[in-house]
Amino acid sequence: MNLKIHKEIKDQVKAPLLLAGWPGMGNVGLGAVNYLRRKLDAELFAELDMSELFAPEAVVVKEGVARTFSDLPTHKFYYCPHPELLISESTAQIGGPGGVGVMSKMLDLAEQLKVRTIYTGAAFAMPTGHREPVRLLCAATRVSVRDSLTAHGVEILSEGQISGMNGLLLGFAGLREFEAACLLATMPQYAVNLPNPKSSCEILRILQRLLDAEIDMSEINSAVERIDKMMEEIEAQIRTAFSQMEPEQEHEEELGKVEEEKIPQYVMQKIDRLFSEVERTRSQDKATELKKELDKWNLYRFYEDRFLNVFRKRQEDEEDK
Repeated sequence: MNLKIHKEIKDQVKAPLLLAGWPGMGNVGLGAVNYLRRKLDAELFAELDMSELFAPEAVVVKEGVARTFSDLPTHKFYYCPHPELLISESTAQIGGPGGVGVMSKMLDLAEQLKVRTIYTGAAFAMPTGHREPVRLLCAATRVSVRDSLTAHGVEILSEGQISGMNGLLLGFAGLREFEAACLLATMPQYAVNLPNPKSSCEILRILQRLLDAEIDMSEINSAVERIDKMMEEIEAQIRTAFSQMEPEQEHEEELGKVEEEKIPQYVMQKIDRLFSEVERTRSQDKATELKKELDKWNLYRFYEDRFLNVFRKRQEDEEDK
């Protein structure tokens, strides 16, 4: 796994912040990082070659010509001098030893470029509706970093787990004594598979303060309006479905709530990760594990279409062979 340097910036940087983002629930963290990178015109300076971590299962052929594997995940690093900022942006979550290797390469680069603080972002799924104000929580490697965020109105995540690389980076950063924090924006539990720019906006609001920078928010505000309309339609369908239930069921289920059980954040993240793995590998074992997890939390009926679509797609691929 090689780090390709496109432009040397070692002599330019002094004590930058590092923002890191990976895909996750609602693409909340990555959405904020990507938006900030584009609006600040950050320049690509390095790229991590992760091709060895993926094994394609088929090659696409058109008119007798085999296409190259152009859709392999990417992990890129950008630099912005004003405010001084490094941005790490990846298109895929990597599990196991490969993921550890990715974070090791990242932190090696962070040490070389004298990064002072690392921030990641993630979603915190809750049984709530889209009209509820977004809350922002945090977890950090040091009390001083945590308190600097609470001074901006960020709540403390009192307990729980932050799975995925957006969360795990904190642990590995702490081992190297980096200051690091993860900003978690709340979002509706039923919509974890939809992009949620409203939650990304809340992370951007805090990042602007930390960076002392003004960002043009018009584009993402327009996206919030579009998604809000979609959320309203989804919630209307949920209300209609609940209203048609038997009377004895009505008191047991509410919008965003499954049989009076508040699904833990780490469970929703595990389900999202398992879906990604099943969709990528089409593994029967992973599919079985996913089905058991959905059944365990009585969530299968909410994910049934997505679950079955994985196998419909596999069948279509086999028929095309």
